[in-house]
Amino acid sequence: MIHSTAIIDASAQIDESVAIGPYTIIGANVRIGAGSSIGPHVVIRGTTTIGRDNRIFQFASIGEDPQDKKYHGETTRLEIGDRNVIREYCTIHRGTMQDKEVTHIGDDNLLMAYTHVAHDCHVGNHVIMANAASLAGHVSVEDHSILGGFSLVHQFCRVGQYAFSAMGSVISRDIPPYVMVGGRPTKPHGINTVGLERQGFSGEAIRQIRKAYKILYKSGLKLEDAIRMLEEMTAETPELESMGQFLRATGRSIIR
Repeated sequence: MIHSTAIIDASAQIDESVAIGPYTIIGANVRIGAGSSIGPHVVIRGTTTIGRDNRIFQFASIGEDPQDKKYHGETTRLEIGDRNVIREYCTIHRGTMQDKEVTHIGDDNLLMAYTHVAHDCHVGNHVIMANAASLAGHVSVEDHSILGGFSLVHQFCRVGQYAFSAMGSVISRDIPPYVMVGGRPTKPHGINTVGLERQGFSGEAIRQIRKAYKILYKSGLKLEDAIRMLEEMTAETPELESMGQFLRATGRSIIR
């Protein structure tokens, strides 16, 4: 299962079921779980843990040093969960001491070709990053969100669950859950209705989420007043609870 030209450090812990392609390099302190497949010409290094049944395609760079001038060789980590697909030329970097020392990627994500996940990012579960979408440092992307091709996310921004960014979006503020953004400059354009329908949200829940969007973006209310109204709606629409929590925790404000 391991090609004879692959170079693997003796300290790497690799399950016997893992397939490793030609000319791949795996460094010290790397752990790879059962059923995973590593293509040719992949480099995996640093203190990197990769779970079960992941598929990493050729020329990806996983667990490399962070691109941060404050980094001076400290031991930091990259954690990747299960059943992720990481396509050609993806780059994923470890964390830094200035944050939680870890970059984390959850389960069942699709990172298409040339995507970049910088140091200290947190990517949840069932996330899709289309070709060349890039996350700067300290970005959080919540479950079931989709970043269109060439979307760029500014450092410390958050992308809420089930959010959607159109191709070429430049995201410099937080995107609340369920919201769809796009254009130049990037602005909100309704809710991710198609994504919600595909994930089994009821028609009533979608109607209430659309109502919440109008309160947030169309009512002319100050953000604090809009949040208060959304919180009052959560008793009947529990799907809005995450939206209120997200808005309460925003640090860079939201795209509005």
